[in-house]
Amino acid sequence: MRLLDHGYSVTTTVRSDPEHKKDLSFLTNLPGASERLQIFNADLNDPESFDEAIAGCAGVIHVAAPIDIDGKETEEVMTQRARFVYTSSGSTVYFSGKDVDMLDETFWSDEDYIRKLDIWGKSYVLTKTLTERAALEFAEEHGLDLVTLIPSFVVGPFICPKFAGSVRSTLAMVLGTCSDLICRD
Repeated sequence: MRLLDHGYSVTTTVRSDPEHKKDLSFLTNLPGASERLQIFNADLNDPESFDEAIAGCAGVIHVAAPIDIDGKETEEVMTQRARFVYTSSGSTVYFSGKDVDMLDETFWSDEDYIRKLDIWGKSYVLTKTLTERAALEFAEEHGLDLVTLIPSFVVGPFICPKFAGSVRSTLAMVLGTCSDLICRD
């Protein structure tokens, strides 16, 4: 929305919808969308599905990550898949088992601590931590200048018809209804 507001041509991806049942009007009705917005189907399990969407782009902003809430896939599979499109998360620093007031670049979530937790989304938390470490190691080995931003939560303004999971988690903490979400005492 902001990129269109500033006159940019934008391509975006949505999860595949072979039956075309998704209502994308929240995107197609944005000011400037009819002239400067292209929507492509893509799948995080198929990195090549992003090729057409990013061809010719000056920059890529990608805020999705593969997630296996049910924990059916191995850590190795999730981490390998996430390496194709790297997105950081507050999960990479938040779960250490230590009581601290402020987190910075010296903090990491503790992988062994995460594995012992009985929380919803544990595979996501673990995979994000492992993926960020792998991305930083890869960058160092190949002489790349990598900067990571670790947003604690991705929030509004919202243009989609449903709240994203991170927004629901944030609201649950604010409203005190986080019993089935990743929340801290």
